[in-house]
Amino acid sequence: MTVLVYVLTAVVSYLVAAVNPAIVLSKLVYRRDIRKEGSGNPGFTNFHRVFGGKLSWLVFILDIGKCVAVSLIAGLVFAPAYFSSRALGAAYAGVFALLGHTYPVFYRFKGGKGFLVTFALLWVLDWRAGLVATAVMLTVLPLSGFMSLSSILTLIGGGVTLCFTHTPLSALFLTFGAILLVIWRHRSNIARLVAGTEKKFSFRKKKAAPEVAPAGSAETEEKTTVGEEKE
Repeated sequence: MTVLVYVLTAVVSYLVAAVNPAIVLSKLVYRRDIRKEGSGNPGFTNFHRVFGGKLSWLVFILDIGKCVAVSLIAGLVFAPAYFSSRALGAAYAGVFALLGHTYPVFYRFKGGKGFLVTFALLWVLDWRAGLVATAVMLTVLPLSGFMSLSSILTLIGGGVTLCFTHTPLSALFLTFGAILLVIWRHRSNIARLVAGTEKKFSFRKKKAAPEVAPAGSAETEEKTTVGEEKE
């Protein structure tokens, strides 16, 4: 029974998170593929830069929501006495949600960078870790303007906070594994930060792209400048 619960939790968490809102909405609404636009990363930042508008915030909410959903449910399932803790269940589901988001079977294993998924996991594990992570983001992003730097420092801040909240060692191990994966997925951004070529993020609303651009037009040929990638 225990093995079955672990297997089902892993599979369900992976498959739910493997559905990428940025890809789905870019195709459904704009008839374009976000993976062929801008930086090519199917995440909130690239979607916001390419299409702007309210839909980018829907991507933001859905990326967070899918991790919150599977982690909360797994936490409840793992809570009975024959499992170690709710935190282990949440972290276990969160890691597989991250794998589904970053390496989705539906999109040839090419997904987002996983920041929002891991950020959501911090909130599920302990509100204090989530609060510290949010405070770091709200401080670093306005001061630096770099989403990649803010994302990395946000997860590190939240992860360190978990070490002081009596989070079980098993859940800590899984969470820090997730954080390290997200940092590794940002390696190209880190290289650009060091080189001074990383593009800054702006919350200014961008004019939404038309649903269907005429074939061969300048609009279909124009590409957004390669910038920083994120979930």
